[in-house]
Amino acid sequence: MAQTNNRFFDEAARLMNDAAGVAQGVRREFDTMLRHQAERILGDLDVVRREEFEAFKEMVRLAREENEALKARIAALEARLEAKPAETKFAAGPGEGAPG
Repeated sequence: MAQTNNRFFDEAARLMNDAAGVAQGVRREFDTMLRHQAERILGDLDVVRREEFEAFKEMVRLAREENEALKARIAALEARLEAKPAETKFAAGPGEGAPG
């Protein structure tokens, strides 16, 4: 009788292992199908990928830094221009202001 019980438990354990393997296969297939479906939906929505977003974000940061540097340069040039006397801003033409 002991051998019959062992055979029954062995068969039950093998069936359980087979069922677990099938369930795991079904889960992998479902995950794959779900992933493909999600990618298709996101593709239809024209959503930007994370890598593209990060690259664009870096480009914007660099452009902003360059813009700030150019603003500072323009301000410095304007300050130098305003600091010069009025007569040097507009050079006198020939014969104008020359001793006579």
